Formats: sequence, C-alpha cells, structure tokens
Amino acid sequence: MPYLSLTEEEKKAMLGQVGVRSFDDLIMDIPASLRDPKINLPSSLSEPEVQDLISKLGRRNTTTRDALSFLGAGSYEHFIPAAVFEIIGRQEFLTAYTPYQSEASQGTLQAIYEYQSLMTELTGLDVSNASHYDGATSLAEAALVTLRHTDRPKLLVARSVHPHYRETIRTYLAGTPYKVEEFGFDEKGNFDREEFFAKLNADVAGVIFQTPNFFGNIEDLEGVSEKIRANGSLMILTANPLSLGLLKSPGEWGADIAAGEGQPLGLPMEFGGPYLGYFVTSKALMRRIPGRLAGLTQDADGKRAFCLTLQAREQHIRRERAGSNICSNQALCALAACVYMTLLGKNGIREIAEINWDRATYLRQNIAKLKNFEVDSTQSIFNEFRVKSNKPFAKIEEKLMAQGIFPGVALERFYPELKDQFLVCVTETKSRENLDWFVEALAKC
Repeated sequence: MPYLSLTEEEKKAMLGQVGVRSFDDLIMDIPASLRDPKINLPSSLSEPEVQDLISKLGRRNTTTRDALSFLGAGSYEHFIPAAVFEIIGRQEFLTAYTPYQSEASQGTLQAIYEYQSLMTELTGLDVSNASHYDGATSLAEAALVTLRHTDRPKLLVARSVHPHYRETIRTYLAGTPYKVEEFGFDEKGNFDREEFFAKLNADVAGVIFQTPNFFGNIEDLEGVSEKIRANGSLMILTANPLSLGLLKSPGEWGADIAAGEGQPLGLPMEFGGPYLGYFVTSKALMRRIPGRLAGLTQDADGKRAFCLTLQAREQHIRRERAGSNICSNQALCALAACVYMTLLGKNGIREIAEINWDRATYLRQNIAKLKNFEVDSTQSIFNEFRVKSNKPFAKIEEKLMAQGIFPGVALERFYPELKDQFLVCVTETKSRENLDWFVEALAKC
C-alpha cells in the first residue's frame, strides 16, 4: 500500500475539526523537552556485528535450562515433545493468518475444529471457541458473557483466583456500570464459603472460581453450582488444563463456562508469551461466545468440509448483538495444544497430571521436615503449594539464586498479608534428585 501524505488544506480541515489552529496547539500538553527529543543512536553495524550483539544480550538471560526452577504461578515448565514444534513449524501452518477467507483455509479450519473438539472433551462442556490471547483475557471475556447474558450488574470473584486475572477483569470493566466484588480465602488458602454465600444475591451475574487455585489448592466445589444456579447466576471455572487429566472437569462441577490459560498444553514459558486462552461453554451460551467456531459439514459434492459456523463479531452481525471484538484466534498456539494433546492422548495427559501431583506431594513432605519452614500437609494440591518461612524470603531467594535455583514466587507481591510465604511449583521436568537437592539447599538457608 503506498503512503499518501496529507495536503496542507486537509491538515487544516482536520485541525479545525478538533478545535485547534495548528499542530503545535494540538500537542501543547506534551512538555517541550519531549516534543523533539534528541535520540543518541550509535553508528550503524554490519549484519554479523548485529548478530553478535544480539547473541551477547541473549546470554545475559537465565532460563529454566540454565537453572533449577520451581517457578509457577500461571506459567509452567513442561516437557514438550519435539514433534509439536516440527508440525507447527511447517510452512503452511507457520505463515497462515486467521481464516477470514474460510473457504480457502480448509487446513486451518480443520486444525481449529480438532482443537475445539479436544477442549470440549477435556473440560466436559459443549462448545469451544478458536482461542484467545491468554488466560487472563479469556476469563475477562467470560465475565462479560455472564454480565450480558443475565443482565445483572455484579460479578463475584474469589481472591484465590490468579491476581493477574482479577486485575484484567477489573480493567475490562473499568468505565462500565458493572461491579466486581471479591470474597476471601481461609487459612489454608481455600475460598471462604461463608463469605461467598453471604455475598451471593440477586445482583450477581456470575461467580468465578479457580481450581487448582493460585496457591495450588484443589478447591472443594461440592454443592456450589446448585446454589449459583438457584440464584439465577452463572458459574465460571478456570483451571490448569493438565490438572483435568486427573481432577473433576468444569462440566462435572456444573460450571457454565470454563476459561483459562492453555500454556501447559505444549507451549513453552517464553518470557510470558505468546500463550493460549481457552474458552469453553455450555450449549445454552453458544451464541454469546466471543470469536469464532469452526464446524464440520459437507461441500456441494458431499465431501467432508470445514467452515466457520459462528462468527459473533461486529464485522459479521449487528453490532448490538455482537460478542466482544477484543479477541483473537491464536491459531498457531491452538495448533500446538492440539498436537500436544493428540500425541499424549487421554492416558498420557492423566499420567503427566499424576506425575505432577506425585512430585509436588513428595517435595512438600520433605520441606515439612525442615526446621525453618512450614507447609500444610493436609491440603489437597496439584503441582503447587505454599511454603511459610521463618526467615525473610528475599534473603532465601538471593542465596538460592546464587546457587542456580529459582525457589518460587513471593506471595507478598500479590497478597500483603502473606509475608515471607512463597509458592513452589513442581512439574514432570523435575527428578527426585532435583527435589532432594532443593530440600538440601533450603535446609542450609
């Protein structure tokens, strides 16, 4: 597309429309020192010099391949079969754009259809969309669905839901008439049932829970969906998708929507992205889903064909009936998840989940034996758990990082009341020897 500059007459007309006489008047609120900054750029480099510079900068990073990492809190280190990258790296997948021209994208549409089918089976719900940017935006979109579907003004969110997810929901609803109200958690880190039931009233459109929650606890949601449904509200559940190979699915808990982060399904941590937001609902909410749905049909010759069966965006239907337009089809990330789930199969996903649970439990049992650390060995967990230290966690972290160990995530960052407590994560990437070394190092802190 060629660049077409504006004529002086066009510029004058535009400035007049916004009520200013000149461009300088338009930017008067910007400090003069910032309007025409001097950029101190070094002299140009040759291509080999640029490559060398970037390599040197890259070596300043410490990755989970260079250190023993027990970081989690929403981004997890898992083993990813080489076949995943081999398949998604094929040119027809790697260079494909989102399927606006669906009739020319049979391969892309089939990949989306297979991903959707696997996600509905994993979550126990009826309909999956083609994916979102990440878990936080997916959950925020789910919140919007409940508010619009019930036409009620308030959303209830457990404080045991990931803090970044809760912040994103508040950002989405800023400037709207909708309100977010949170309910707390008890000493073990499970949602406060009494506070939740006390706040469940006729204004509540939907309720959001996470299990395993941010602390790694497996929440007891028995009887919760019945109370929510009797109140005329909807239930949203977010979960680590790998945990669903072992634990009850959102559908089995009676959730109306399952939304969250799909990164554990074959996507590397990669400094925070790109990730994959999954979004799955009951059939009753199908037309409220933001984004796209790919379906299976037949062409004019009676052959198997794929098409976009639902496009609830304002480009396709009346604006007042459209779903959110702030959504995406993370096609390549969704394909990675699809390949990963297909390679592992039902039994493989369960096996990975069992290993995560087993190794986290083993590590917790051994940390419980240490003098300066406390854990709750009675709490059901998946692959994360809380540890309370009798010493400042910042000093422990500094000491262990010097030994090449990332000990976990400081919980005080998100919950000021949890001083010197940290979240430890264990996945199948950690051997028993790794766990024993970590316990040994903690014992010397």
